[in-house]
Amino acid sequence: MDIDTLRKFCHTLPAVTEDIKWDHDLCFSVGGKMFCVIGLEPPSRMSFKVPDEEFEELSTRDGFIPAPYMARAKWVSSEHPGRLKKKDSEQFIARSYELVKSKLTKKVRRELGLD
Repeated sequence: MDIDTLRKFCHTLPAVTEDIKWDHDLCFSVGGKMFCVIGLEPPSRMSFKVPDEEFEELSTRDGFIPAPYMARAKWVSSEHPGRLKKKDSEQFIARSYELVKSKLTKKVRRELGLD
């Protein structure tokens, strides 16, 4: 999935914001909490949160690694996001979005129109 396709998909999800962090990472957030990050400079890795019970299996799958600095929060990185099928990328991102959204306070979810 390329950056433009990723951006379009992420903005189909409610209350998503984007910004650049660390000078070269495009970050997508909901309620101020990141759910997807992709590097703007090669090599472009895409990172996202996964369910706790899937972290070990996915982070050792070919093409994936535990996300640097974020593995403790159960994030993985796709080393070659362009090789992932669009449908698979969208599923990973949508699930990450839901995981992060579910941890927002009721007040924040209500303010964002997510409840």
